[in-house]
Amino acid sequence: MARIFDVVEYPREMSDELVHRFPETGVADLRIGSQVIVREGQNVVFMRDGRALDVFGPGRHTITTANIPLLVNLVGKAFGDRTPFTAEVFYVSMREFADQKWGTPQPIIVRNPGVGLGVALLQGFGTYSFQITDPQQFVTQIVGAQGYYRTSDIENRLRVMLLSKLQDLLGETTAKSNVLELIGLTNELSAGVRAKAQDDFRAIGLDLKSFYIGNLKPSDKSAEELRAMGMLDMQTYTQLQAADAMRDAAQNPSGGAGLTAGIGAGMGIGNVLTDALSSASRPQAGAAGVPAAMPDVMTPAEAAEFLKVAAEDVVAAIEAGDLKARKIGSAYRISKDALTEFLKG
Repeated sequence: MARIFDVVEYPREMSDELVHRFPETGVADLRIGSQVIVREGQNVVFMRDGRALDVFGPGRHTITTANIPLLVNLVGKAFGDRTPFTAEVFYVSMREFADQKWGTPQPIIVRNPGVGLGVALLQGFGTYSFQITDPQQFVTQIVGAQGYYRTSDIENRLRVMLLSKLQDLLGETTAKSNVLELIGLTNELSAGVRAKAQDDFRAIGLDLKSFYIGNLKPSDKSAEELRAMGMLDMQTYTQLQAADAMRDAAQNPSGGAGLTAGIGAGMGIGNVLTDALSSASRPQAGAAGVPAAMPDVMTPAEAAEFLKVAAEDVVAAIEAGDLKARKIGSAYRISKDALTEFLKG
């Protein structure tokens, strides 16, 4: 025999729960005259057959056809005051969920006019808070028939919404300000993201109460990662890669390069970067029959671009002894002179 609930309540704090269904599985067997207790900070949404019947605010409510008039049609007109009926009862937390974290899993590419390469990678993190303002809309659109719905179930969706607005706003702002100026505008950017994201939040029954940028800074991605993202030409990439190596040597004076080499490398990084940035726009003179933009040092993949072959063919030529290369760890590096000699046969 089905259990009839004469009193329905959910007394827990709901510290990380947005919605809790009563009961978690199945449906609640209720009566006309059953009591529904709703605590402060909660709302209750009544559903039957996927259709919202009513929303109750804080207080003690007695189920009647007056406060849920749709029951007359759904249950039937010929019933007594204590006739049982089934429904789904969703307790919705109406509190503000504060201190939610956001961050950039990958750097955001922005324009950086007049500085360096003309582009920059930014990473940031901060907090935001939100609140359910339309419980019926949130339950019908987001929760569905789930037994409970926590902040962890929606945090990824909200972060994607926020990051898309942040990226859009950064694109607009960097058209007028470079990155150094941009970092000083965190309050303005925070307000802009909140304004841009508000409609998307309200479309699912939420209100974005706050959005804060805790930190916004240039990314520390290496030249290899920048190259993989397609942000560097090979000439600049090679010189920045050399700068990365010198920086690592300077930070590890006990390594194979020794203390003196580390200090010298650290002092030379600025010159290498300057040369890289200034030479990016200058045509490079090359040997006869060799493309002019060929860098001094290449990976097998980059050498393959000049030879118009697959990278595997270059590696095979190296391992056969036909093409000279130096192996550093598990990676090969090929000099321009070695490739030129290889082309001469």
